[in-house]
Amino acid sequence: MSTNRKEVILSGMRPSGRLHLGNYVGALQNWVKLQEEYRCYFFIADWHALTTEYQDTDRLREYVREILLDWLSAGLDPRKAVIFRQSAVKEHAELYLLLAMITPIAWLERCPTFKEQLRQLEGREINTYGFLGYPLLQAADILAYRADAVPVGEDQLPHLELTREVARRFNHIYGSIFPEPRPLLSQFTLLPGIDGRKMSKSYDNYISLGASREEIQEKVRLMVTDPQRARRRDPGRPEVCPVYKFHHVFNAPALEEIAAECRRAGIGCVQCKEMLAKKLVEHLAPAYEKRMELERNPRLLEEILEDGNSRAREVARETLAAVRRAMKL
Repeated sequence: MSTNRKEVILSGMRPSGRLHLGNYVGALQNWVKLQEEYRCYFFIADWHALTTEYQDTDRLREYVREILLDWLSAGLDPRKAVIFRQSAVKEHAELYLLLAMITPIAWLERCPTFKEQLRQLEGREINTYGFLGYPLLQAADILAYRADAVPVGEDQLPHLELTREVARRFNHIYGSIFPEPRPLLSQFTLLPGIDGRKMSKSYDNYISLGASREEIQEKVRLMVTDPQRARRRDPGRPEVCPVYKFHHVFNAPALEEIAAECRRAGIGCVQCKEMLAKKLVEHLAPAYEKRMELERNPRLLEEILEDGNSRAREVARETLAAVRRAMKL
């Protein structure tokens, strides 16, 4: 590989409404750093959203706009990264079709998330071809840009390994076209929701990335703390407290002091929450202000997405032309 070429990475998110702090800390914050070092393609995965939400698409376009707002307000820069909508680049679908011709069904059935999600979403009608095949659509997303690496957590490694296997199989049959993208492992920080469970919109226990000062203060006020600390004078256990986990991410310099004061009951939960709310407001203020600015300029959002779609299309078309030649189509 030429040392003067930036490596290509690709990643995406399903549009499901406004992003929350779990999305930000878990992935988006890392993307903002990666765009400085890599040639990045970040896509809004609206086709992937259909794999589980095909019966409810009324707000899909709205959700595409919301996720774009959050990405831009968090610091993704369309001058540094290609930001696009998956369904605007039809080459993803064509490559998905062509790869489906060579991919054994058993490879899809063995993906650990397939059976796991079937169990989690029991009662929903998702036992469909699209749901079975979504890991292969992910492979097409990645291979369309001949990505060198993909930022993933350890739980996503089986999906990336499928992509690597598909690339190897295609190259073996038709000649070397695709690189085998390696994992760019990220140490994702998992933030709990305000009720202590996993932060999720389905639980309504989240703090939005673009939350206002008032929203942040109210959400933090409602956060659960150490259940054994019933009174102000009771010593606390910061290691079991969701508020402390937020301090770990957003108030790291004061972490040791907060833990010590909590354990000796030097500070109460109300004071600890007030400290956290202040830090969250400070940290998220730039994103909130940027979001407000972007919402006043909808035409700019359209232009950014149109430009990103066009740039993505150009690269994907080159890949598909090479694929068609290799397959003698």
